[in-house]
Amino acid sequence: MTAAPSREEAWSLLREWTASDALRRHGLAVEAAVGWYAEHRFGIAGPELETWRIAGLLHDFDYERFPDTHPLQGADELRKRGYPESVVEAVLGHGDHTGMPRTTDMARTVYACDEMSGFVVAVAYVRPNRSLDEVDVRAVTKKMKDKGFARQVPRDQLTKGAEELGVPIDEHIANVVAGLKTVRHELGL
Repeated sequence: MTAAPSREEAWSLLREWTASDALRRHGLAVEAAVGWYAEHRFGIAGPELETWRIAGLLHDFDYERFPDTHPLQGADELRKRGYPESVVEAVLGHGDHTGMPRTTDMARTVYACDEMSGFVVAVAYVRPNRSLDEVDVRAVTKKMKDKGFARQVPRDQLTKGAEELGVPIDEHIANVVAGLKTVRHELGL
């Protein structure tokens, strides 16, 4: 049995399949938030932590190549490259459109962190100093009520993700902000 691909291999795959810097940064953001949850909520470390982080990093890696069939095409590629089925299932379950049930903590975490990470980053971008230091729960919940702000982000998915994790929405927002701060320099925030 061969070893699962490493984080470095996952990063190379993301760079190979994703030209957009914004989408690459989104992968890094979700990776950081998922990693934060894995460590702080589920007590995961070592190789398993890397697996969780890889699931967050790669959740959208096929979007540019296959926007109409994302993430189905990506799941096939991940299997070909030897990624664990837990990563494949988390990638397949990160959106409601696939119908893939989220039956693992990893899959629920990727789902919960995906849209919330993007939303928190959007909130940071409109702060005076474009800094995560200016983003708190109140700022995010206020923007969630503004339907004109980041309108492409489904508000129901923001709250549903927290519910699936069994975390109050305010706590979830704070956790995602804490995770994003671990990669603030890579995100430019």
